[in-house]
Amino acid sequence: MKKILIALICVFFASCGSNTTIVSSWRDPNATLSKEQFKKVMVVALVKNESTRRATENRIASINPNVLISSYNYLNQQNLNLSQEEKLKILQNENFDGVITMRFIRADKETDYVPGTANYYGGMAYPGMGYGYVGGYGMGYGAGFGGWYGAYAPAYYTPGYYQENTYYYIETNIFDLKNNKLVWSATTKSLDVSDVNTTVDEIMEACVQQMRADGYMAPKEKK
Repeated sequence: MKKILIALICVFFASCGSNTTIVSSWRDPNATLSKEQFKKVMVVALVKNESTRRATENRIASINPNVLISSYNYLNQQNLNLSQEEKLKILQNENFDGVITMRFIRADKETDYVPGTANYYGGMAYPGMGYGYVGGYGMGYGAGFGGWYGAYAPAYYTPGYYQENTYYYIETNIFDLKNNKLVWSATTKSLDVSDVNTTVDEIMEACVQQMRADGYMAPKEKK
């Protein structure tokens, strides 16, 4: 499992920017990645849409297919009505020692303010009312306000505005099957989930960073 998460870092930290942030996290104080040493980990995406489930599980499992395995081949419509004990027995019989789950919690609409921006062209700057300045438009001392405003105002400021965004909250958990307990959990908040692969990458990147911050995963080694 340690090698898996090192691979996660290499893959996900190469991305530029992210629409995903950590909202909260929890760690079993007695658990660390070095203690667990998982060898076979099932990946479970708890979503209603089967194609989204498979795409999500496959994206995570593709990081290290020798260790990470999608759940849909084991937990599917055929054993949907099994009890929790029976499902756990299936995993134990297949020698799984860990599970990573991803679950959609909710979607919230929020109104965000996008601040305005000041724009300067041709090296122009205006130190204050009553001063003249020779800039990109050829304005000089003695120019009237009408000429100054007509040249500068259209390009000077883009006003801020409010926009409504939808944020998606996803819960990611790591379970130790040998002791049948939750060892780490986090909730993430994503602005855009239109692309499954990008969303999964961002969530896993945020989780790896938080695992380090929580002490579940060792700090990144310095070169």
